[in-house]
Amino acid sequence: MVSDFLSDQIKRVAPSATIHMAQMAREMVAQGHDVISLAAGEPDFDTPVHICDAGQQAIIEGKTRYTSVDGIVELKQAICEKFAHDNGLNYRVSEINVSPGGKAVIFNAFKATLNAGDEVLIPTPCWVSYPEMVSLCGGTPILIPCNMSKSFKLTASALRAVLTPRTKWIILNSPSNPTGASYTHEELVALGEVLLEHPDVLILTDDIYEHLLFDDRKFATIAASVPALKSRTLTMNGVSKAYAMTGWRIGYAGGPEWLIRAMRKVMSQSTSNPSSISQWAACAALTGPQGFINEWQNSFQKRRDFVVNSLNNVDDIECLKPDGAFYVFASCQGAIGKMMPDGRKIKNDKDYAEFLLSDGLVATVPGSAFHLDGYIRLSFACGQDQLNHAMTRIKEFHSNLC
Repeated sequence: MVSDFLSDQIKRVAPSATIHMAQMAREMVAQGHDVISLAAGEPDFDTPVHICDAGQQAIIEGKTRYTSVDGIVELKQAICEKFAHDNGLNYRVSEINVSPGGKAVIFNAFKATLNAGDEVLIPTPCWVSYPEMVSLCGGTPILIPCNMSKSFKLTASALRAVLTPRTKWIILNSPSNPTGASYTHEELVALGEVLLEHPDVLILTDDIYEHLLFDDRKFATIAASVPALKSRTLTMNGVSKAYAMTGWRIGYAGGPEWLIRAMRKVMSQSTSNPSSISQWAACAALTGPQGFINEWQNSFQKRRDFVVNSLNNVDDIECLKPDGAFYVFASCQGAIGKMMPDGRKIKNDKDYAEFLLSDGLVATVPGSAFHLDGYIRLSFACGQDQLNHAMTRIKEFHSNLC
């Protein structure tokens, strides 16, 4: 059998549910169905012209060869300046990693540090890839439930209860995928006080949605909120969400030099350097005009308000207003147990998402993929017309349940 050739680790890893639902939507579109996909987490804006121009100029100037394994010096310097200006974090160039995407930053860090038996604490609901990357790198994901009553956020008491001598890492993601929840400075200080009691625990903070905060909230990251933790914190970010550069594949991080060296070693025997062209474009993103970020942020906030208000006016749907990112994590528990017009029963959130796609022509992702059953994640990173039609279809879908 083919499975006999596969590693035990790959057998334990689930495919990405977000990619699966997005692919199902694409296949239905190819078959002629008018599907509105709210499954993928990708800005609908075009990459700004000055960033594209920088990439084209790099090609013209012949900057198309191998670079240093974990990034060109010019980009690392720009990242240092970004961290200092935006976050009050001072890093040396030797403390910066550039990888082919934010996901690669996380994977490289885990591959460089995890041994069998090491535990990684992950507040849930969480991005689908965190637990799977931990497993692929030989570690054990420890999921910490954080429900709607806690605004989907980890508390200091819940953190203290799960820390063990086997804990190697904790992952924090703010604003969060899938919930949009964000931690305040005060909340991070409370978590930091617990972590200061456990000096052998490393901290990964995924700040990829930093520039997508709403309602005038102030962004906070744990290495700045609790400076004593900076020496064991990997602060990850990237250009994909803030600059609409998902396909350019550039993620970056600042962290202790010993960890950055180890991550570089992983890259030297796996991916090697990120795209040279993308690195020069990322330089332009970080050092060029930033005004459009506020314009995009305002647009996303208006879409968020529309989607949240629309969903909370649908029977059997309930959702909080997310602090940031471009997702709504909505409870569909009221629909579970109900019947479709043809007699099919909605037994769980996976059924709900699949029936909403097949019958309602709206693609979402079931909450169970993010380790919280009874919910769906919807992305509002698409045009207002699409959102108008999607909300109408969801309401009609629910009106036909019995």
